[in-house]
Amino acid sequence: MKCVLPVVGLVLLVHGSFATLLIKGPTKPILEGQQFTVECLYSDSEFNISQVHLEMFSKYMNRWHPFYRRFWCRGYDTEIQKTSNSLVMSISQASSIYDGSYRCVSRAKNVTAPDNSSEVLAIKVQYMGQLSVTREGYSRYLGTSEELKVRAGDDVVLKCSTSASEPPIYTWNKNGSDWMLPSSKLTLMKVSSSDQGWYTCMAKHPSVGVLKKSRTISITVLSVDAPWYSTSNGQLMLMTSVAAAVLLVFIVSVSVFLCRRAKHAKIAKGPIDDHSQKKPIYRNSAESLLSTSADKQPLV
Repeated sequence: MKCVLPVVGLVLLVHGSFATLLIKGPTKPILEGQQFTVECLYSDSEFNISQVHLEMFSKYMNRWHPFYRRFWCRGYDTEIQKTSNSLVMSISQASSIYDGSYRCVSRAKNVTAPDNSSEVLAIKVQYMGQLSVTREGYSRYLGTSEELKVRAGDDVVLKCSTSASEPPIYTWNKNGSDWMLPSSKLTLMKVSSSDQGWYTCMAKHPSVGVLKKSRTISITVLSVDAPWYSTSNGQLMLMTSVAAAVLLVFIVSVSVFLCRRAKHAKIAKGPIDDHSQKKPIYRNSAESLLSTSADKQPLV
């Protein structure tokens, strides 16, 4: 019995020199725009937190990254504070970039976990991005209350889309009436004057009713013999052609200017005039004989 007591005391002493690294944060989904905090701390407050940092799992690179390296990418609403007992990350406005897994990691050797890290905390942010409306076959994005001009008999296919934490529910309506199309795509085949009006696409989050976005465009149906440049496609082609022509004129002007400058510099420089070259001396000429005219001193 006397031999057992020292062993038990030794086990307690060794066990007491270790602590568990904990992570605290929201356990329920957060709505975008809300404030939340994530805290790292030891189970024993006597341990110093100076060697602890927060990490977030990157879904794209499939590995953990220290959060301080991603600080500037997170925006100006991220604040990380350290005290002697805890590390706290404060987010003033939640957004989609904060959705993911977090953990606390220590470089010290007094953590019970094999990899010196805490358990993983999964933070779910409910969000919805801006709604965009595109015409099928074109890459141009139509803004709110954008007017789309088409000829009678043309086909119009519009598609609205957005990014969200969960697949949203899309609906279309015309002129704010009760008519509703439960789809993200609006298809109008061989449009006529009866198809003219305001069309609104609405996207709703399936779990959070307050998350919803909408975009409205106006469809104007022109006559069959309307000039091509009066349609939206014609105006787009015209603007593209003008921009391409301006760019071409600019490139040609710069090229001509550089060519003229190089030619002018070559003419101004002229042939090389080597002043160090001396006049040739011919054999048996006066210049070839030694001259003593400059010798004024008598020979002794």
